[in-house]
Amino acid sequence: MELVEERVFEAERGNIGDITAFVTATAERKDIPSGRLPHLELALEEALVNICTYAYRKPPREVTVRLLEDERRFSVELVDEGIPFDPLEEAPQPDLAAPLEERSAGGLGVLLIRRVTDEVHYRREGGRNILALVINRERRTP
Repeated sequence: MELVEERVFEAERGNIGDITAFVTATAERKDIPSGRLPHLELALEEALVNICTYAYRKPPREVTVRLLEDERRFSVELVDEGIPFDPLEEAPQPDLAAPLEERSAGGLGVLLIRRVTDEVHYRREGGRNILALVINRERRTP
């Protein structure tokens, strides 16, 4: 995939709106179907909340947002230098069969990310966590 744009933000919850606006504006310019934008925004928000909340033990806290594309896909890579953590392998699986009153609050973020994106990938490279959220340019069929 080819790098389209890259920006560094402070990894603070107050910046999630600015990060989402940056990604959405670029996705719109890159002709991502408008029906997929809410999916991308939801996945992005879920991932960013986790990075802002759990990745760092102390400041400085930054997240690099890389936007990449090819003919078929648009990808958002979230890069942080926080604690090594693979959310796809290490996040606990929620018990969706349990009654609602028996479930603990939260814990659905990774499940939501998996369901609203076409692909999600994690890698640890050069002391950095890299989470890629991928949306196909064409609608997927069930």
